[in-house]
This record gives sequence, C-alpha cells and structure tokens, in this order.
Amino acid sequence: MLKTKQNEEQTGNSGIFNVLANGTVITGSVVTESDFRLDGRIEGDIHCKGKIVVGPKGSIIGNIISDNAEVLGVVEGTIRIREKLVLKSTAQVKGDIFIQVLEVEPGASFNGSCTMSGKNPVEMDRAFKANSEGVK
Repeated sequence: MLKTKQNEEQTGNSGIFNVLANGTVITGSVVTESDFRLDGRIEGDIHCKGKIVVGPKGSIIGNIISDNAEVLGVVEGTIRIREKLVLKSTAQVKGDIFIQVLEVEPGASFNGSCTMSGKNPVEMDRAFKANSEGVK
C-alpha cells in the first residue's frame, strides 16, 4: 500500500490511533500517547499526547488535556489544549477552555470561559503543565 500525505495527516506520523466506537461507554480516565477518536461516551478525563477528535455522536463528561483537538460532539468539562482547538458546527461545549489557537464554526455551542495564550511553545508548555496540575 502506498503511503500518501492524506493518510499521514489522518493517522499522524506514527500511523497509530485509538477509536472508541459509538455505543461504547467508559467510566474512568483514558490516557493515550497517540491520537484518539471518540464516537462513544466517556465519563472521566482524557489525557492525549496527540490529537483527540470527539465525533458527532461522541460525548465526554470530564476534562480533556491534549496537544490538539477537534470537537463535533458534546463535551462537559474543562478543555486544555497546547496548540489548536476546533469546534465544528455540531459541537456542544459546556466548560472552560484553555488554548493557544481556537477555531469556531458557525452553529457551534460554547458556554464557559476561554483563556487564550499567545505565548511561544516553551512558555505555553510551562503554563499548560502548571494549569494541568489542578485538573484531576
């Protein structure tokens, strides 16, 4: 199979990602070193060192800590993203957001406060780690 640029972008450089299918419910925290797609439901926190995608039928009642994120479904909790957060038109977010870059499509719902940092990546990482210590 030929590896295309589009395939690399979808799966990340490592080619490894996790998927929680629609109809699956996890009660507890999830920690992953790779990208994560959520189409089911998590009642707990997610710590992801890659990108997390909350699909249109996905939901999380808990906090998200990740490098990047794209939300199409429901999130109730604090979201802390090191780089970029995208709220698609079907997104419903209830909670505070701490990010560097935020993209919001028309139709997305966001209720909470947003703290954006224009810091360089090293300073952002320090602030991110300090803020993350309060999230359990």
